Amino acid sequence: MKGFLVLVAALSLSAPALAYEVNGLKLGGRELDVKKAFPSAHCKALEWKTDAADRRCDDARISVGGVPGKITVFLRADAIQAFDLRFDTRDLERLKEVLKVRWGKPLAEATEVITRKDKDDRKVFKMRWEQGADVALLVSQLEKKRVSLEVSRGKFADEIYRVR
Repeated sequence: MKGFLVLVAALSLSAPALAYEVNGLKLGGRELDVKKAFPSAHCKALEWKTDAADRRCDDARISVGGVPGKITVFLRADAIQAFDLRFDTRDLERLKEVLKVRWGKPLAEATEVITRKDKDDRKVFKMRWEQGADVALLVSQLEKKRVSLEVSRGKFADEIYRVR
């Protein structure tokens, strides 16, 4: 039994962390954690009424594995419900590798080609991780400038722009 516990402990140390954490910030944290991790963040009440969040913290610069970007954090009742990170498309390959090391193999990874009449095809790259109610989704329209990484809990993505 003792050997089994040692094996489990060793495996848990070598396995990637499953919590979708960036720079010490994770879902369920508090606004104080946001301010501590990102002193430049500007926190304020959300401009619209929604069940998904009541506050947001914007304009914070972040680096994830050396990849620079910006982060917006959404809170409800002083608990982080989601964060949205934005990166430059030129850093997509490096960011993908960093996230695979941190969070493990994604549940899904694909490039969708959207055919459009009388226009060039649009290519959209997506990676998705899930753990219970928590989801991390990396999306990039490959011909555009921005990569988005949204980490959220529950039905946040469906509810955030549903105005009450």
